[in-house]
Amino acid sequence: MAKQTFTTGQVLTAAQMTSLQQTAMGGGSPSTKTASYVLTAADAGTVIQMNSASATTITVNTSLFAAGDSVQIQNIGAGVMTITAGTATVNSAGSLGVTQYDGGFLYFSSTSSAIWFDFTQAGTTLPLTTKGDLFGYDTGNARIPVGADATVLTADSTQALGVKWAAPASGGMTLISTTTLTGASITLSSIPQTYNNLYFVIRNYKPATDDSRIFLRPNSDSGASRYKINTTTVADPVTFDSAQWDLGVGNDNSVANALTTFTIPDYFNTVTWKNIFGYVTTTDNTTTTSFAYMNFTGSYNQTAAISSMLILPNSGNFTSGEVLLYGVK
Repeated sequence: MAKQTFTTGQVLTAAQMTSLQQTAMGGGSPSTKTASYVLTAADAGTVIQMNSASATTITVNTSLFAAGDSVQIQNIGAGVMTITAGTATVNSAGSLGVTQYDGGFLYFSSTSSAIWFDFTQAGTTLPLTTKGDLFGYDTGNARIPVGADATVLTADSTQALGVKWAAPASGGMTLISTTTLTGASITLSSIPQTYNNLYFVIRNYKPATDDSRIFLRPNSDSGASRYKINTTTVADPVTFDSAQWDLGVGNDNSVANALTTFTIPDYFNTVTWKNIFGYVTTTDNTTTTSFAYMNFTGSYNQTAAISSMLILPNSGNFTSGEVLLYGVK
């Protein structure tokens, strides 16, 4: 029922009270339209319901409604209904287009100006369409389509929405090379200078000479008194060589089960000396039940960045084993 005007002392009927209650609750029987419609003064306090498969408009003109009046508008048709400013002004935070089963209130702040409050804010309707989609924003809410498997969401200011799906950046440990131990020595050359630390795994090495130990020379540097190493050893005592890092305990030449791991931090800087720390485990006789274990720390008193590593036994040749070199971010 439309907005009513009452006089002093008037006794309201049950129908009038029901109408007042429905209006206060924003309800009441709708006035159904099947084509574009221009609001009239009698529509104040009522429900206008559009039911059309085609696009329609609800037009709002001035001098029909008083400040404080409201009209509830619904769309149950498949066609988009658009709230259209005729001679009046219509403001809204969202869209004035009303899709099926959406609706809202026109609230008149004056006789010539109304505010459209959309129930679901069609202007901010969820843009998501696919499993895994995310919300994004440029000048308005937008859909960020789900990325390919194993990609990660990455900030990128060149993208319209400021992000993109991309392969993850290198992190943790990245395998740089795998090299077989053979002959009198091997050299790991052209070590990238793009990591924070280097991590080496020397495994299953077997020397031709019994009890042979591993030597390391960064940049193949064999200068005298440039290397220092300190160890804590279980089993055989060890001797040291000042012309290279001597990794101490040697491995039996008939068993290929030794493992050496070590880290060189900040290997690419050209200001400070370099450090090394790691562990060695070897079999020190043919029974394979006796072993030697050692942890070690050491230094290389040169400031040059480490770009290669010479690895050699203290005597004889390598007959098996491999070196895995990792870069650590």
